[in-house]
Amino acid sequence: MTRLAQPADDPVADDRADVVISGCEVLADGFRRYERFLVIRNENAPRPIDVLRSGPAAAVLPVDLSRDEVVLLRQFRLAAHLANGNGNLVEIVAGHVEANEQPAETARRECVEEIGVAPDLLVELFTYLTTPGICDEEITLYLGVVDASRVPERAGAAAEHEETVPMRVPIDTALAALANGTVRNGPLIIALQWLALHRGQLSEIVRTGANTR
Repeated sequence: MTRLAQPADDPVADDRADVVISGCEVLADGFRRYERFLVIRNENAPRPIDVLRSGPAAAVLPVDLSRDEVVLLRQFRLAAHLANGNGNLVEIVAGHVEANEQPAETARRECVEEIGVAPDLLVELFTYLTTPGICDEEITLYLGVVDASRVPERAGAAAEHEETVPMRVPIDTALAALANGTVRNGPLIIALQWLALHRGQLSEIVRTGANTR
């Protein structure tokens, strides 16, 4: 069957879908729920689609403009270990939005928990879906202005059994890691790509408190 090309004047933008969800079954209910939906599209017969219900999350790229540094962290991830053997990931601050929180509140809380300092300023950059083929996680990314000199050697939320190692990294070094492919964490890569594109505008973005898309 020949597929028609998208018309040239059709906007390149996500759009609402004509879909009917006719049923839902909980397959597993642990840290996150795993659900199977019966989905009807284009008057076809229902088909099952499984989704991990992870929900909204917030991530922060902490930057110290006066020192030209970013604050990253190292944390063990079992899924990464199972994927390729390199389980001690370099990451940015990130966490799931709790039921009583707004994403910016989550971003600030996670900074305190994971790198030991609260940001002086948060600037919302953009929101994106991580793995929409299987998961409904949607991350709001923030630029966080921090004083890197206050970052401790160890951090992490004891109640959540987290142990994180904050890392003060020159921006040039972080961008070199991106270019050399030595980091694999998706939110980190996306944040560093944004930083590479907007590095020359950081002072203006911080001054105005707004991202220049």
